[in-house]
Amino acid sequence: MSKKTFKFEALLAEQGTNRSVVMVRATATEIARIATIERLGRDAHGHAVGFQRPQVAGHIAEIRDYLEEPDAVMPNCVVLAFVGDARIVNKRGGGTVLEVDVGDHPPGFVVDGQQRLTALGQTGREDFQVFASCLICRDMKELQRQFILVNNTRPLAKSLIYELLPGMDHLPERLAPRQLAAELTERLNFDPASSLRKAVKMQTNPTGVIKDTALQKAIMNSEAAGAVQIVMSGKKDVAPAFELMNNFFAAVQQVFPGEWHGHKPTTSRLVHGAGITALGYVMDEIYARRHATSKAAFVEGLAPLVGKTAWTEGQWTFADGEVVRWNRIENVPRQIQQLAEHLVGLVRAPHRPARSGKRKAA
Repeated sequence: MSKKTFKFEALLAEQGTNRSVVMVRATATEIARIATIERLGRDAHGHAVGFQRPQVAGHIAEIRDYLEEPDAVMPNCVVLAFVGDARIVNKRGGGTVLEVDVGDHPPGFVVDGQQRLTALGQTGREDFQVFASCLICRDMKELQRQFILVNNTRPLAKSLIYELLPGMDHLPERLAPRQLAAELTERLNFDPASSLRKAVKMQTNPTGVIKDTALQKAIMNSEAAGAVQIVMSGKKDVAPAFELMNNFFAAVQQVFPGEWHGHKPTTSRLVHGAGITALGYVMDEIYARRHATSKAAFVEGLAPLVGKTAWTEGQWTFADGEVVRWNRIENVPRQIQQLAEHLVGLVRAPHRPARSGKRKAA
């Protein structure tokens, strides 16, 4: 297979150890020949591939309408990354060139600016040049990491960022606690043996019902001071935490089948963000009291909740006397805490010692 080499005059910037970034100018057509927009998806094994969010048609149309105006400008550069088939060459006498070898498919990836490039391509303006900042990466892991770091400070869907975290190295400290939660959520959603298989709404599973960030919140709470922290102690593989949470949610579905199956967050607070996060505390409580890890043990631990919940109808009466209709429970910290304390209190109730007192004379 023969390859064609594209050459672009470049401006070199030295940034970091053994890292070089070059700025080139090119049309949308030229960029399309050397780089592609890789949509986030799943391969046959369920692993995340690609990284770009779905296109937003309305946003692209707005950009396209603007770029069709004769005095339109696009000063923001797009960001491209390459893994092989690209190199930075210093010319004799000074100057720098970016050389890109293209075979059957473009070797580069659009890291930032996908909507702008798509819109520009729809205008048919072959003479409209944009600036492209180009980075050559060692491998796809580094490329995905750069995508996360470039986009994490911009208004990008957090669930997209979180879905890319499993397997990433050298992440910022603020993202590290989310990594295990993201990896465990991914496995719970795509493992064929999971009780939550395809039930979690993610960028690569938009038909899911449970919000991925809600499940991750439950995991992070448990990882900080709960059952997940204990079962994962000293272990790197998420298998123990997967078994724990897989069995717990299998038990939840058995104990509350009518409130789980066929529902969405608007029809059942059991699959709502508030319910999922609150259930994480219930799981921790049952584990602490029974050392429960099996589905049967969790079913037994959930028994005190039967007949005392308002997942799909009725109302909750909390310890402070506040009464809240079932569909007024929202995914906000105060109500999550209220719901969690209420559910944990019900789970604890059968284990509380009976109060002693003198019997009244007949």
